[in-house]
Amino acid sequence: MTSYCPFCSRRTMSVQGIGGLFFRAQDPVALAKWYSTHLGIGAKWTQASGVTAFQPFPTSSSYFGEEKQFMLNLRVTELDALIARLESQGIVVERGADWDGEFGRFARIHDPEGNPIELWEPKQQPQSEST
Repeated sequence: MTSYCPFCSRRTMSVQGIGGLFFRAQDPVALAKWYSTHLGIGAKWTQASGVTAFQPFPTSSSYFGEEKQFMLNLRVTELDALIARLESQGIVVERGADWDGEFGRFARIHDPEGNPIELWEPKQQPQSEST
């Protein structure tokens, strides 16, 4: 399937979504188990449709740890309940007073190897009224 790229002068192939996230780990088996246990993410995972942000940051950004090259952002529902569950499992959850806003609500955790994970509950879109 091809589509028109508004920034290009030619037709391009359509990217349908992110097909996977692959990263190195000191203990891949233990880390995979942690993601499965605490976030419900297994080796193969079918996600709900919705917006996926793809945003390079300047190397000087302090948005997430300067020593890290990436931050995983997970779209979630019921953020408060998820935070309570993670905290009950001994996982430190960070909240920033200025993090919530026009895009929704945010919290951060780190996996056992220190990789930052942002939990994002998108702002609910108003339901259109039928006429």
